[in-house]
Amino acid sequence: MNFWQNFKRDILVKFWAPIPAVIALGILSAYYFGLTGTYWAVTGEFTRWGGHVLETFGVDLSTWGYYKIMNMDGNIFTRVDGVMIIGMFAGCIAAAFWGNNVKLRMPASNIRIFQALIGGIIAGFGARLGMGCNLASFFTGIPQFTFHAWMFTIAMIVGVYLGAKFSLLPFFQSKIKLQKVSCSKPLEKNETKTKSLFTLGSFAFIAIIIWALYLIFVQGSTKLGMAMLFGSAFGLAIAKAQICFTSAFRDIFTTGRSELAKGIVIGMAVATLGVFSYIMIGQPPKIMWAGPNAIIGGILFGFGIVLAGGCECGWMYRAVEGQVHFWVVGIGNVIGATLLAFVWDDLSLELATSWPKINLLEVFGNYGGLFLNYGLLILLFALILVLEKRYLNKSKNR
Repeated sequence: MNFWQNFKRDILVKFWAPIPAVIALGILSAYYFGLTGTYWAVTGEFTRWGGHVLETFGVDLSTWGYYKIMNMDGNIFTRVDGVMIIGMFAGCIAAAFWGNNVKLRMPASNIRIFQALIGGIIAGFGARLGMGCNLASFFTGIPQFTFHAWMFTIAMIVGVYLGAKFSLLPFFQSKIKLQKVSCSKPLEKNETKTKSLFTLGSFAFIAIIIWALYLIFVQGSTKLGMAMLFGSAFGLAIAKAQICFTSAFRDIFTTGRSELAKGIVIGMAVATLGVFSYIMIGQPPKIMWAGPNAIIGGILFGFGIVLAGGCECGWMYRAVEGQVHFWVVGIGNVIGATLLAFVWDDLSLELATSWPKINLLEVFGNYGGLFLNYGLLILLFALILVLEKRYLNKSKNR
């Protein structure tokens, strides 16, 4: 009984340390690539959702070039990305409910709603222009040895910096008046609610495991079942550790904190070796165009996630926790991704498809590309240290 109580308190109820969690995500993402043949990514599926909405209203997507690339076959229940995202939401639900971290919270002001929608649209548009968000063009893209991910990453950091400066303008400051109180309000404890939420979280987690096993052993779709299992692990980890790629880099420019950003680099270093091993035994990497689309998309994405207050992963677990602001961010992501699909045929030749797909392993050889990727990761780690030190030095001189 003591073992269960300790496990429940320390693993299921409490938040997790973010650094070990993000390293674990790096390991999981490498195995996910090896077992499913694709990488952990979400905005591509968001784009398909937008396409399905358009089809519901009678829009013919057969001539849209972007949807030919994205492949609209099937639905959320039959695509690997779709069932993976279902698993992610289940993992986020389990984490939030186990931790009694569920409460309906409305945006503090209309300005925040504006930020959520516009920022979400910009981020969704930028992510799909750059062929991936903080996952496919960063955390899981860099370990694929695709040079476009490095272009996107540096541009994203620039966009995060611009977004941080823009979001500090007086227009975006909350006008809520603080109220003076005579004494602190005691925290309310509702044991019945806590137990009920824990039970619901357990039900959600068990249900998704059963669903995944059904896909594997009854339907014979091992790839879909594994995608759902990995998705639930991804969702559980980002929610329990409160991992937000937006805050990881935004905080370097606003508070000087860089622990999570450094942890993310370590996670990518771990994933790189795992992905490399799978590539060596025949699993083809995901390589995208290294054109202006990666730079423009990265800047727009970085700017958008800071304006919105959350990235494509962060909004998912925060929305599940009841933060309505992030429901709006998610809707904005889908709208932005769909807008990119609408204008893709006018932009693609100049910005993307006429540019080469650069595979570092092909250009520099297998081990040359591996060492180059690690060298660039070391430089990224050093850049984070420099930015952190620069902020701290400026703070001392104020």
